[in-house]
Amino acid sequence: MNMITEATKPTIQFTPERLERAKQSIADYPEGKQKSALLPLLHILQEQEGWTSPEGMDYVASLLDIEPIEVYEVASFYTMYHLNPVGKHVIEYCRTGPCCLMGGEEVYAHLKQRLGIDTGQTTVDGQFTIKEVECLAACGMGPVFQIREQYYMHLTNDRVDEIIDELSK
Repeated sequence: MNMITEATKPTIQFTPERLERAKQSIADYPEGKQKSALLPLLHILQEQEGWTSPEGMDYVASLLDIEPIEVYEVASFYTMYHLNPVGKHVIEYCRTGPCCLMGGEEVYAHLKQRLGIDTGQTTVDGQFTIKEVECLAACGMGPVFQIREQYYMHLTNDRVDEIIDELSK
């Protein structure tokens, strides 16, 4: 059992509104199955903090009364959770075969050159982070990248420039 004392009190806590959402997510599952709310709580954490910091994951573990390692295992498995600080716009690009066959390698090289960063890096102004992901499930529409819930498909170098210009405004 996870016991929170003053010495172990998390330094990160949800805002009252987010805490209420977290409690509702936990209540959606049967007694003893609170761990099932882990993914929604990680989304709430990332929404608030911008990433899933170790302190934030410890806080989520305390809310669910589970061990922190259980949270770390899940957060590190899914690419949708950011384990390091990221820019305002996280560009997740598909690196799998279908996108590469449709010109993805050239488009992603252009993206990196345009932003002046490599995969896993953030621009100096904190606006963009590039993240490589295994598959975005849009194989017939490649090359593809995703920013938040928005998919950008059939990418070309010109289209990448348009997207970056629009997001930079």
